[in-house]
Amino acid sequence: MSNAAPLMPKATAVWLVENTSLTFDQIADFCKLHPLEVKGIADGEVAQGIKGLDPITTNQLTRDQLDKAQADPEYRLQLADARHSVPEAKPKKGPRYTPVSKRQDRPNAILWLVRNHAELKDAAIMRLVGTTKSTIQSVRERTHWNSTHLQPMDPVTLGLCSQIDLDLEVQRAAKEKPAPAQEHATLLPASETTQPKPQPEADTSSEPPRRDAPIDVDSVFAKLGGGKRSE
Repeated sequence: MSNAAPLMPKATAVWLVENTSLTFDQIADFCKLHPLEVKGIADGEVAQGIKGLDPITTNQLTRDQLDKAQADPEYRLQLADARHSVPEAKPKKGPRYTPVSKRQDRPNAILWLVRNHAELKDAAIMRLVGTTKSTIQSVRERTHWNSTHLQPMDPVTLGLCSQIDLDLEVQRAAKEKPAPAQEHATLLPASETTQPKPQPEADTSSEPPRRDAPIDVDSVFAKLGGGKRSE
């Protein structure tokens, strides 16, 4: 069963319903529609006003296949190979196209990107704003002819790019920027981290005298400059 659908599947289904005796399942399988949708076409409830498209004249189906399918309800139609291959359309790489009405806003957007996202390279700014490298350089160096009147403005607000595109470029620039080296990045050996810390020695010089020790009265009076009072 091929996954490719014919051109204008509903119009093709209308023609097959009106001009053949194929079952709803056969038509639905060939046109990649639901059988109930094909039944609705036959009942006039679906695809009203759609003109039928002959798949034979458009080289999408052969007459032999159609005859076999009408004779055998279990036979499934196959889309004929195209005579001419259409190349796949690929987007062109290059600077983003900027409408004429918004081109005067590009220097303001460049100034905003330069100030707020210094990590962006010129190529990224060119993709976002659709400008040239010389314009970016003149804005950076303040040599642009209108540099005195430039004001930084968000390119997303100006409609020059989408927020998704801006975020992608910022994330890409952050990944390409090398991370700064961190001090003490290596772990200390276990012999240094598991050693017990030495406890500080107790300072006994400022301890108050114990109250329960006997007091030498003679020494106390000797320090005060007098002797022991005679009784």
